[in-house]
Amino acid sequence: MIKNYVLDTNVLIHDPEAIRAFEDNNIIIPLTVIEEIDKLKTRPGEVGRNARQIARNLDNLRSRGKLNQGIKLEKGGTLKIEVIEDHRQMPHFLSDRVADDWILLYTMQIAKRSSLKTVLVSKDINMRVKADAIGLEAQDYLTDRTSEDKILSGYRKVDLLSPPNGDPKSVGLGDMLENEFVIFKDSKIFRYKNGKLVPIQVGFDTVIWGIHALNEEQLMALDLLLDDDVAFVTLLGPAGTGKTLLALAIGLYETTNEKKYKKMIVTRPVVPMGKDIGYLPGSTEEKMRPWIQPIYDNLEFLFDNVGKSVSKIENQKFIEIEVLSYTRGRSIPHQFIIVDEAQNLTPHEVKTIITRVGVGTKIVLTGDISQIDSPYLDISSNGLSYSSVKFSKHGIAGHVKLTHGVRSELATLASEIL
Repeated sequence: MIKNYVLDTNVLIHDPEAIRAFEDNNIIIPLTVIEEIDKLKTRPGEVGRNARQIARNLDNLRSRGKLNQGIKLEKGGTLKIEVIEDHRQMPHFLSDRVADDWILLYTMQIAKRSSLKTVLVSKDINMRVKADAIGLEAQDYLTDRTSEDKILSGYRKVDLLSPPNGDPKSVGLGDMLENEFVIFKDSKIFRYKNGKLVPIQVGFDTVIWGIHALNEEQLMALDLLLDDDVAFVTLLGPAGTGKTLLALAIGLYETTNEKKYKKMIVTRPVVPMGKDIGYLPGSTEEKMRPWIQPIYDNLEFLFDNVGKSVSKIENQKFIEIEVLSYTRGRSIPHQFIIVDEAQNLTPHEVKTIITRVGVGTKIVLTGDISQIDSPYLDISSNGLSYSSVKFSKHGIAGHVKLTHGVRSELATLASEIL
């Protein structure tokens, strides 16, 4: 059944290609949304780029017809920019000074005059609540969401002895994903690769940059991080599970000891509460310091473990502290890239980063999907969850969810009871 979908500004900023994600339904963009996009086009970073891309997409569609009359899209639906001519229609419980209220008014008017079901699509939780409060149907943008039950652990435990021949079907495992792990009753851990169960290549006695795995989950993470065939690794888990420390240790080892990579790039998304990073004084590293400090803490710990000084990490030629937004347009070959706090990235941003990866580069995303700072992302719609599920059937990628806290007894207890 064809529906009317009214798009909020944040949906288009989240995904500039959202207008092509509603199959054969009617997509309606209020003129207020166009005005908001126009204000955002000069913003630095991903928001400004997406706003400009949306404007280009809409301008290209003008060659097919009139936007105010509706333009046919590739999948059979229509796109229309809606204009309210009589501004006196604003209900007394809404304000004509609030852009969100204008979008609600547009949705109300469309729902009244159309026989089709009308739905407001917004990434803003409060906007959806307000819509529901005045009797409008509203939903989140669902196209790049991952249902919570599909967020993988990356491994399974079975009450069976490990198979001597590596055949997963011999132990009733016929539905394995590439690079999925199995922990058997005899505590042996295997990884599914190319149709076979292969014993992992690391153990609790494997020491890299002064650290070793403290539990089975960390063993599996190390196995993925050390595998040259796995170019994309996602490590998901709460603070204190060791995901960032493991990634940094392997990055240092593979860059300095094994010389497999020219450089290790470490970055985090900047989610400021005020001005963007570009307004701050100082060098890139100085600007990034408040957000990157946990990385420095981990690096200092690792350098101390091997008896080396890391007092001036910025001067280490094999380590680069990079601003995430600056990766756009680059090609990054033969480097080990770590993106920490990746749960604060949108699926579109993750795509932008991964498509910059050149030959011989390994990229690791780490993050905690229960600690999301972006107001328009959640457990199911963030780029870390989305990419881990999308890549789950491909041998070039691997994923492990870490659950056991190892930072300290106090930190682990606090995460459980507070």
